[in-house]
Amino acid sequence: MDALAVAGGLVVVAAIVLAVAAPALAPGDPIKNSLLDRLTSPTWGREHPLGTDTLGRDVASRLLHGARVSLVVGFSAVGLAGIVGVGLGLVSGWYRGWLDDVLMRLGDVQLAFPVLVLAVAVLAVLGASVLNLILVLGVTGWITYARIVRGEVLALRERDFVAAARALGAGDGWILRRHLLPNVLPPITVVATFSVARTIIAEASLSFLGLGIPAPAPSWGS
Repeated sequence: MDALAVAGGLVVVAAIVLAVAAPALAPGDPIKNSLLDRLTSPTWGREHPLGTDTLGRDVASRLLHGARVSLVVGFSAVGLAGIVGVGLGLVSGWYRGWLDDVLMRLGDVQLAFPVLVLAVAVLAVLGASVLNLILVLGVTGWITYARIVRGEVLALRERDFVAAARALGAGDGWILRRHLLPNVLPPITVVATFSVARTIIAEASLSFLGLGIPAPAPSWGS
């Protein structure tokens, strides 16, 4: 087993455990202000182990509770992008023709705009909220999954097991669900793993700009 993969997996598991256990581990209220305690240095005790920010809020508490928000946004947005992208990729690769051309050209148009710039423009109109953030990051990420799935389907549709299913009278929906979808999931899982990290970074960037998680809720960007 790859040692680097194990180490990376342990880091992810540790982050999830810390996020789930944040209410029990956090030394204080993540949104409580105390101007008398602003910008205090880290201490070895339980009170303010990582110091406080400019509003006197405990940094350790905000870090732990912010992990919950950032991980929820990351996994939810990637899940949404995966569902949309896999579905459209299956349809595009299987039916081809004008539908394939339209979907791929829409993807090209979206890729012409940087994700963060597009997200900033949309969130500036819709407003900052967790739901809007998940929707924007999810919708802007579908094309990656669609292209991968489309390529896999174009290769798999000519395989013998697909021809055999057709000969036995299987419909398009059955072939897509039972034969093609299981074969495209492994590469999609790998891509989704990397996408979660990129999505969390995007969420943190948008929250830092004031367009992500609304204040005073904690996140890794605020």
